[in-house]
Amino acid sequence: MEAVLLIMIFLVCFNFVLKQTYRKPWYVLASAVVCALFVVVAWPWAIEQSKSQLHDWLNNPKLMLDTAVILSIEVIIQMAYCILAVHLAYTGRVRRRTVWLYRLLRWFPGLLIFPVLFYIETQGMFLFTGADFQVVAYGLAACVFILVPVLTWGVRWLVPEKELRLEVFFLSNALIAILGIIATVNGR
Repeated sequence: MEAVLLIMIFLVCFNFVLKQTYRKPWYVLASAVVCALFVVVAWPWAIEQSKSQLHDWLNNPKLMLDTAVILSIEVIIQMAYCILAVHLAYTGRVRRRTVWLYRLLRWFPGLLIFPVLFYIETQGMFLFTGADFQVVAYGLAACVFILVPVLTWGVRWLVPEKELRLEVFFLSNALIAILGIIATVNGR
């Protein structure tokens, strides 16, 4: 179960960065600021978590089913973005409603990054036990603020073709959906 969770965390982070590659630099920086602020604001709740409590949450079938629903909604939204992007790229005339929906989905960054950041923050609190929690939170926030743009531009440099990035984005969302099913079944 832990391995599936870690793979899902990696894929959610990867998807977030991959989706940022379609953004303008100011939006990437704004996303980095929002993520860093979330880490700074969430540290009082992160220090209240215990390893046994997190373990109990991961082994709670009802909570895993609720999480799977949220995960499925996010994956559907991201896959719809991929499908509409391909549709707009290779279709002549499209309706205004389709273009409007594409623009709306393009601006949706994904919400799963926030629980992932919270999980990473709690694990950071466990890792740096002797350090001041606020210092750990601000250090993680600085790392997030730096890593989001750097990784975004790194992925854009490694995979310059938009179509290939879109394909990878679609496939990684499909993998997240499959892992969500595995995690839900595993939790039962």
